[in-house]
Amino acid sequence: MRKKIDEKTLDHIVEEMVSMVENSKDEIFNIGEEARREHENLLLELQDTKEKVSHHIDNGDKLEQQVKSFKKRLSVVSKHFDRYSEAEIQEVYVNTNDMQTKLAVLRQDEKVLRKRRDELERRLVMLNQTIERAESLASKISVILTYLHDDFKQVNEIIAEAKEKQEFGLKIIEAQEDERKRISREIHDGPAQMLANILLRSEIVERSFKQGTMDKTLTEIKSVRRMIRSSLYEVRRIIYDLRPMALDDLGLLPTIKKYVATVASYHESIKIEFIPYGEEKRLPQEYEVALFRLIQESLQNAVKHAKATRIKVKLEIGKNNLTVIVSDNGIGFDPDSIKDKSFGLIGMRERVEMLEGRLSITSSEEGTKVFITVPYNAPFSNS
Repeated sequence: MRKKIDEKTLDHIVEEMVSMVENSKDEIFNIGEEARREHENLLLELQDTKEKVSHHIDNGDKLEQQVKSFKKRLSVVSKHFDRYSEAEIQEVYVNTNDMQTKLAVLRQDEKVLRKRRDELERRLVMLNQTIERAESLASKISVILTYLHDDFKQVNEIIAEAKEKQEFGLKIIEAQEDERKRISREIHDGPAQMLANILLRSEIVERSFKQGTMDKTLTEIKSVRRMIRSSLYEVRRIIYDLRPMALDDLGLLPTIKKYVATVASYHESIKIEFIPYGEEKRLPQEYEVALFRLIQESLQNAVKHAKATRIKVKLEIGKNNLTVIVSDNGIGFDPDSIKDKSFGLIGMRERVEMLEGRLSITSSEEGTKVFITVPYNAPFSNS
């Protein structure tokens, strides 16, 4: 079975990646700094070596001139051997040999210095390349770190949002099943039972009529009529809960007025007030349905959970925005602590996002305010 990767696991993976990349960046930085220090030292040594090479070349050229002079002297002595004493001849030979030896040593030292100079120049080229690569890698790692910090945060948010939407979808399925059970139970306990009673009463009406007891027959007919009226009311109530027909026939404002009035009649201890603003006109169906459900959910939350004594429902149809405010003087709650667990709040947020609107909920011990604003540019027609 595949293991699910949750947000904490992903955060841990990203933290480890960030730590490894940061350590690599530090190591590359240290390599670059060592290369720079070595580059500076070798540059100083190269300058010193070049000066020594130049000095050896000058001294070698001078010494070479001296050697040529001594060789000429030696050639003269060799030709006129009988003119010079043995001591003079030996001195010429010794001096010439010493000068040649010095020149050979000097040229050898010059050769070693030239080789070292060339090695230093090659080493400096390689160090320059190392420094450039280190700087390039450090720059790329900085981009990677930015990606890990920023883009992976967005990935985490996307995963969290996808997970939330998946849970939301499962809750929708669960809610649909619960809604089917509720409707089935309401139909069974309400209209179905009443229709069964009407059937029994109709049989009583038939027997009374056959027996000729007209008073009893009329009484039963009136009872059947009351039961039919009650059944019709229950059926209409169930249909209204599924989708108010007035929303299609009359529009958003009349439907909300009727809905608020109905809720207020069932909760006489709460003063519920509906305050419309702006122009009363029809909106596209998707806006009317969404806003009705948003107001319905907000009002039901206030009635069920807020323990409020006063609730205000405000709807403004402006030129460029639709605004809904549902406020109460109840006990309040912490929106952050329940927003991810509340099916109702998730559904409200989904509806608002589909309309590219904004939902904000502020709550304290003095009450709760639900603020919804939705932009629109559709050419709505007046009712």
